[in-house]
Amino acid sequence: MATLEQIQTRLKKLQAQADAIIAKRAQGALDQIRELMIKHGLTTRDIEARAKARRERARLGLANGTSGKMKSVGATKGKLPPKYRDPKTGATWSGHARPPAWIKNVKDRSKFLIDGGSAAASVSVTLSAKPAAKKAAAKKAATKKTAAKKSMGRKSAAAKNTAVKKAAVKKVAAKKTAGRKAAAKKVASGRAAAGKTAARKVTAGKVGRKAAMHKTGRGIARKVTAHTAPVAAPAAANGAIALS
Repeated sequence: MATLEQIQTRLKKLQAQADAIIAKRAQGALDQIRELMIKHGLTTRDIEARAKARRERARLGLANGTSGKMKSVGATKGKLPPKYRDPKTGATWSGHARPPAWIKNVKDRSKFLIDGGSAAASVSVTLSAKPAAKKAAAKKAATKKTAAKKSMGRKSAAAKNTAVKKAAVKKVAAKKTAGRKAAAKKVASGRAAAGKTAARKVTAGKVGRKAAMHKTGRGIARKVTAHTAPVAAPAAANGAIALS
């Protein structure tokens, strides 16, 4: 089974491929639009004027409650600004209505464009390229946000694991310290008990020695008395004889 990192790597590769395909399609569409605009001699002004006229017609139609054909409000009565110029004769054409003879059968009309018309064409291509670029940027931003959220989740999980590990290490250290203290108390109590027992033994030995010495003294006294008693008896007898 694939891990989360492998799935994320695949998603990034697929997102990159999707972005490349979108950019390629957008570029193709832009190329087609530019070719059509050059072919038909259109600029962004023309597109904006058409769009404005449609908006005005829709607004007026809704206001009057009619859906019939109406004249364009955006259409101007005066002449439109020139867009193409014949370099030989200096004749100009606005790009609307019927083309003149000097540009009628020309396929690539870009070489007859006046500087303003070519700039407008490049601006139109740039404006049409903006939506695709915005979409790609939005997708990239969403991908970055998702990756940031995932990384934050990983960091929080790692922090929790670290805190749990530290707490477990502290508990083990506390248990070891408590065990050492208990062992030290046991050793100290054992030593105290052994000291008391030794003191009792020493006291008992001293008492026994004293008793033995007392007994020995009595025995010696008895022996001395036993030895001295017969000597005193003959002396008494001798005295009795002398008296008689």
